Amino acid sequence: MEATTTSVALIDDHVLLRNGLASMVKNFDGYSVSLEANNGRQFIDQLKTQPPPDMVLMDINMPEMDGFETTIWIKQHHPEIRVLALSMYDNEQSIIRMLKNGARGYILKETEPKEFKSALDSIISKGYYYSEMVTGKMIHALSNLEDENSGIKPFFSLNDREIEFLKLACTELTYREIADKMHLSPRTIDGYRDTLFEKLHAKTRVGLVLYAIKNGIVNV
Repeated sequence: MEATTTSVALIDDHVLLRNGLASMVKNFDGYSVSLEANNGRQFIDQLKTQPPPDMVLMDINMPEMDGFETTIWIKQHHPEIRVLALSMYDNEQSIIRMLKNGARGYILKETEPKEFKSALDSIISKGYYYSEMVTGKMIHALSNLEDENSGIKPFFSLNDREIEFLKLACTELTYREIADKMHLSPRTIDGYRDTLFEKLHAKTRVGLVLYAIKNGIVNV
């Protein structure tokens, strides 16, 4: 019986880097490169005449149509395609935004080949990939791979102010800006954050955001 090959598309406007990634992917057992594009617009045009890939390696900063926009488009039009964000940026805002837009994982371009291969394998076998930046539990919740009935009820022990804070934490506001908006001191906001970390078993702001998405507290 012939082994299944996973088709991968590379969307990145840095041609040399993309060529290097393509060579690496082709050398991995069970993977092939089916499409290469400079940006999301070019990728969408290619899909008009070619079959969709199983997975997309998605850069974030690109001309015409960036990774954020392209990931949303894929989620809406080809939800079966699994997106792995591949970026130079490890800031919280980029991670949160890409995951909210539908990415199944997020790794840095400086990642070692061994971890890169593990990321590809995990995306295919589990539907998500976790790294030190983004834990598997967070990605798992976002991908809705768990049974919907097994999750914690969204408002099980959150008061109105905690829910308000959680919604604001899902924006790009800083904690200090959230404090101003809620007319509270930064120290009080820190208290809300720490309380939610404990209640929701989250360790980072990304975890709070993914909990909110999973339970419908905010809409993607």
